[in-house]
Amino acid sequence: MEHGHDIRPQPTGTHPSGTEAVVRDRGWTKDARTSARCAGALFGLLLCVDWTAGSLTWWRGVLWLLLALLLFLVLLPVRVSAGRDWLATRRLYRTRRVRTDLLTAVRPLDGVTRRLVLRDALGNRVEIDPEVLIRNPELWYRLDEGARAAQAAGTLLCGTSALRHLARRVDRETALGVFRASGLE
Repeated sequence: MEHGHDIRPQPTGTHPSGTEAVVRDRGWTKDARTSARCAGALFGLLLCVDWTAGSLTWWRGVLWLLLALLLFLVLLPVRVSAGRDWLATRRLYRTRRVRTDLLTAVRPLDGVTRRLVLRDALGNRVEIDPEVLIRNPELWYRLDEGARAAQAAGTLLCGTSALRHLARRVDRETALGVFRASGLE
């Protein structure tokens, strides 16, 4: 009898490349626009202050533009997408992808911003903001689906408690969203 859901790890395999049911961060466009607005506001403010002081020159204008572009690049959020058995993050020039069905570790990192570090059996590593998963239940579902397969296969060695904690937060936020939408808040 054949089983369609073979969950045995394939550590020598390649990344899944299927594009069926790819889920992306729905709030990325809004966050990118906010980053551009902040950079534009800084650029306009610097130009106005410099112009008011009477010291605006073309090279100072270019300097302010470069400073605003730097701020934009710092504020630009990471683009997160997920499909069946993979999760990817994309920055300006680099994409990192991890196989969720081959996860070996999930670690939360505390600091200025919270991060979730995912590692797979192929040696790949991805860092994501847990808030992206909370705001996008579809992304969380893809990660959870793969993590359950990794746990059943025995490759997920540490991080199940972090995933359970995150699952409770996603469930709570999703339920609150449903209550808000239906007016039962």
